[in-house]
Amino acid sequence: MRIGELASRAGVSVRSVRYYEEQGLLTSTRSASGQRHCTDGDAARVAFIQRLYAAGLSSRTIAELLPCVDEPSEANSDSALERMALERDRLSTHIADLVRTRDALDRLMATARAHRGQQGTA
Repeated sequence: MRIGELASRAGVSVRSVRYYEEQGLLTSTRSASGQRHCTDGDAARVAFIQRLYAAGLSSRTIAELLPCVDEPSEANSDSALERMALERDRLSTHIADLVRTRDALDRLMATARAHRGQQGTA
């Protein structure tokens, strides 16, 4: 199938498919005229890549994890597990930062409400 059909099947833009190919996350063959041709399995791969992006992973991290999918082995699995643990730690730190920011915003909102309430009684 051509790139436009792949994009349509996967629910992404053609530009996204091209980007995935540029990043080494997806491969395609080229016709004699230079058109990209993709397989039916590429739609599932694009959906998988999309889920990894939605989980907050970068294209670089995704590229490091894909060998575990493409060529399962003990070494690839160990490498992927190490990388996923690092990503999990990064996400946990980010979540903690977000919670602290939310809590500070809650305190600021409470102060603003209290101040507004004091002005109404003056």
